[in-house]
Amino acid sequence: MKVLVTGGAGFIGSAVIRYIISNTDDSVVNLDKLTYAGNLESLADASDNARYTFEHVDICDRAEVDRVFNQHQPDIVMHLAAESHVDRSIDGPAAFIETNIVGTYTLLEAARHYWQGLEAAKKANFRFHHISTDEVYGDLDGPEDLFTEATPYAPSSPYSASKASSDHLVRAWRRTYGFPTLMTNCSNNYGPYHFPEKLIPLVILNALDGKPLPIYGKGDQIRDWLYVEDHARALVKVATEGKVGETYNIGGHNEKQNIEVVHTICDILQQLVPAADSLSVNQYRDLITHVQDRPGHDLRYAIDASKIQRELGWKPAESFESGIRKTVQWYLDNIEWCRRVQDGSYQRERLGQI
Repeated sequence: MKVLVTGGAGFIGSAVIRYIISNTDDSVVNLDKLTYAGNLESLADASDNARYTFEHVDICDRAEVDRVFNQHQPDIVMHLAAESHVDRSIDGPAAFIETNIVGTYTLLEAARHYWQGLEAAKKANFRFHHISTDEVYGDLDGPEDLFTEATPYAPSSPYSASKASSDHLVRAWRRTYGFPTLMTNCSNNYGPYHFPEKLIPLVILNALDGKPLPIYGKGDQIRDWLYVEDHARALVKVATEGKVGETYNIGGHNEKQNIEVVHTICDILQQLVPAADSLSVNQYRDLITHVQDRPGHDLRYAIDASKIQRELGWKPAESFESGIRKTVQWYLDNIEWCRRVQDGSYQRERLGQI
């Protein structure tokens, strides 16, 4: 098959592409605008493969998206292209409205017109897989509550509201046009190649530099953590084996308070690269700094992922303990990749390659 992955140079998208190239015989077309979060260096292991193609295209550009569909003739679309950082959405929501809502609409229409023109056999097998987030559900109240596929939407931030809007568009295109869509909503991802402004890589890199480790409020916000390679495996399974019209929640079964996550990272770093060897503090935990909480900050997310396990046989391979240790070690082993993202050189050099 040929799979069109939007946002394939991003954190989750690049993991999906690496998984497909390494574990299947399928071909991949990576459609990415290459915003600040898009990094082709995350695809170094796949980029020389004959089954991989890159298209530098904005999903809001209908003419170019039409060209990609007509030229590459995909069998599956996996739509991951999105603005995804909550803090950025609070500071500047316009980009989130444009990419997540208008971009999804543009992609849906291009995909629908392409699908309608396919010959019968290929049309019957075509799928459009929309990848979303658990943040569309808002906050959980009780300590035992879980997000299910039937949980009502109650987004709290401009980011989650824009993703909720895109989810509604996808469902409407299924209901109105019979367009063959699938949807997944995932919990917080972590792992290799994560953009350094996100919590886990930020803590790792700040700790190594002896900088403060900023924690919102008390750090008691609870998230369900999902190792990105487990997520990539789940996404490919849904795209290829899921039932058209269905939604599947994907979670890591790893609920942790943010402060627990930071403590765990500090303790692993302390074992691997003792702070006293190079920094003014004796323990990385001494760098933790509590800062004013984010506006509208949800307290707890937790996913009920029983449906995807029951119907498709997927469950995470990594516990939080195994996944976070792998993640910390990856950042220690790939510090040059991190520095190139931090200083912007990954963006400057890619412009000469497009």
